[in-house]
Amino acid sequence: MPPVDDDPPGINGDAVRRYFAENVPGVLDPRELTFEVISGGRSNLTYRVSAETGPERWILRRPPLAHVLPTAHDMSREYRVLATLQGSRVPVPTVVSLCEDAGVTGAPFYVMNYVDGVVLREPAQTAALTPAQRTSCADALIDVLVELHGIDYHAVGLQNWGRPEGYLDRQVRRWLEQWERSKTRELPLVDEIGRRLLAGLPPNSDGVIVHGDYRLDNTMLASDDPGRIVAVLDWEMSTLGDPLSDLALLLTYWTDPPGGGNGFTSAAVGRSLTALPGFPTRQEIAERYSSLSGRSIELVAYYLTLAYLKLAIILEGIHARYLKGATVGTGFDNVGADVESLVVASFEVARNSGIPALARR
Repeated sequence: MPPVDDDPPGINGDAVRRYFAENVPGVLDPRELTFEVISGGRSNLTYRVSAETGPERWILRRPPLAHVLPTAHDMSREYRVLATLQGSRVPVPTVVSLCEDAGVTGAPFYVMNYVDGVVLREPAQTAALTPAQRTSCADALIDVLVELHGIDYHAVGLQNWGRPEGYLDRQVRRWLEQWERSKTRELPLVDEIGRRLLAGLPPNSDGVIVHGDYRLDNTMLASDDPGRIVAVLDWEMSTLGDPLSDLALLLTYWTDPPGGGNGFTSAAVGRSLTALPGFPTRQEIAERYSSLSGRSIELVAYYLTLAYLKLAIILEGIHARYLKGATVGTGFDNVGADVESLVVASFEVARNSGIPALARR
């Protein structure tokens, strides 16, 4: 058996191996299981579980090690939505087991089957695609989002998944409360943006299943076809809500290609994966979504304002964990500065939106 000292943070190796032996089909020898962090600290912790001498592989997901906010990182919710979407037109990994006993490894977790595919996380990966492949990749990303928003949540048994009525009002208030719980310094612009968002709430839209963090690097593409999505990942913020919130979040992570239009202001979040020929512009993404879904994008600037603010507050929580030494992995030293940039981006979108309650010039 691998020594416990070799197990990554967040994993009690002996206890998790016993759990796998008793609850996960296909485990030939639990003593051979090893754990590797493949995504750590920015949201839920994700580990690849492998057999040392066999082909078996699984994925284990658990909450962060510290600074877990109320209602966040609920493993049973994430497990349930994945189980519900099995066999739908939205590809998801197959879930295997849910452990709600925090005594096993310090927090609830769930296990799902490993999916072979490619996640585009680095600019070099999208640079290696042809322009035609980039176009088909973007089209698939939008098409799957439209499929998700087209699912009848009553028909699949998710009618109690959330409350679509008043979704945006609750979102604004919830994220402002999360800011108060997470903030490591004062940023008065956050409160100003919150006031404007509450004053300019759009009418209630039709409720749909929203992913909550839909973006290119939360999808897995087929290894032999970047135009086919084999799994949509990271459902921890899924609920019933306004479909344009998913579209707006996707746009915040998107950079227009060279010579592309600038239909929406403010830079994309993080490293640019899409500033290359073949990828559509933000405006083209929004228009394709609108055409396929039949939904108006007239007020999308409101949703963009909220999306930038939401991302700033999420990153502030990560920054708080980093300051406590409770992150797993590297790349957290600039997160605090990113928070400030996102707050400014949110304010700029509001100020230039043309929506009176947001603009307030």
